[in-house]
Amino acid sequence: MIVQPADASVWEMPVPFAAFLIVLSSTAAQPQPQAPAPAPPYSSQRSGRLFMSPMGEPFRPAARDDNTLADWFNQADRNHDGRVTLEEMQQDAERFFAKLDEGHDGEIDPDDITRYENVVAPEIQSGASFGLMAQMEDAGAAKGDAGRRHRGGGKFFRGADDQHQGAGQFGLLDLPEPVVSADTNFNRGVSLPEFRQAAAQRFIALDIDHRGYLTIAGLDTIRPAPPAAPKKPDRPKDTDESPLPNDPGD
Repeated sequence: MIVQPADASVWEMPVPFAAFLIVLSSTAAQPQPQAPAPAPPYSSQRSGRLFMSPMGEPFRPAARDDNTLADWFNQADRNHDGRVTLEEMQQDAERFFAKLDEGHDGEIDPDDITRYENVVAPEIQSGASFGLMAQMEDAGAAKGDAGRRHRGGGKFFRGADDQHQGAGQFGLLDLPEPVVSADTNFNRGVSLPEFRQAAAQRFIALDIDHRGYLTIAGLDTIRPAPPAAPKKPDRPKDTDESPLPNDPGD
């Protein structure tokens, strides 16, 4: 027995087209798979603090939970694959170099350096007060853990007894003045090749596992914690003021 559908016009359609409509309607009735949710942004326990990039560019938090390390990393990661390569770090250094070279003469000269230290990143001149503020905010979480979160060694990384001068308080490397330290020929100016070379050296210092790229999770493990609270001077012991024993000859 053939049951005629309510819409008799279906029988008047060619068989292949009618079958196509049936398949289409059954497909539309099935629930469609949803696209996977994007991965949540990387969260650092050091969010909400000033971060100084390896080349000395300041990244200031816009909110208490702003991850300034991620702000720099995402900017340097030009193809957004979650990795910063040597080439990408040098490209990011070139971008910052152009920002500092106000005269566009191919060199960060003394006037540019003065502008950097007083206008672009004045925090490196008042590092002690900024470090104290960060220390007070994180005192409950740090609990004397300064100097233990970094791995590796060498001249770039801060030791546990380091006083964290200048930009070294806010970055990944112990570089109090990251721009001036790129001046390898000591001519009081920084050329683009010198800045690129400095970027390469700092990339190698940060690539602790020698993988040829940097990840934000890896960098966060070596980002130094706030400096430890200064030790209070030892309380002098009470002076024994008891009379000296009599000399036997007395």
